[in-house]
Amino acid sequence: MHKAIHTRKAPAAIGPYSQAIDAGTFIFTSGQIPIEPSTGQVINGGIKEQTARVLENLKSVLEAAGSGMDKVVKTTVFMKDLRDFAAMNEVYQKYFSEPYPARSCVEVNRLLRDVLIEIEAVALK
Repeated sequence: MHKAIHTRKAPAAIGPYSQAIDAGTFIFTSGQIPIEPSTGQVINGGIKEQTARVLENLKSVLEAAGSGMDKVVKTTVFMKDLRDFAAMNEVYQKYFSEPYPARSCVEVNRLLRDVLIEIEAVALK
């Protein structure tokens, strides 16, 4: 059994998917992009600002699912330009503590709405 998670504190789904799925022991989030939930608009700024907004959105989804950033076991980071890795990582490390989640980070050609970053996560409930 699984249950869809929804919160207004994160951007609404832009298609036929859920913000996250509660699969019992685990929460699987959809990728979050740097959209301000209250306006539905991509935030202004570079990789640091966009990373912070993405992680705030991710945090809101996880909290709505009864989880949290401290329960994340794996993230996948999609970046438009891996030359921004150090700047992204500077913000990313403020949201997690040891033991850090496992992580994959890949450069992609393009992301929805031409954002610089998207992050998805798997967390314990």
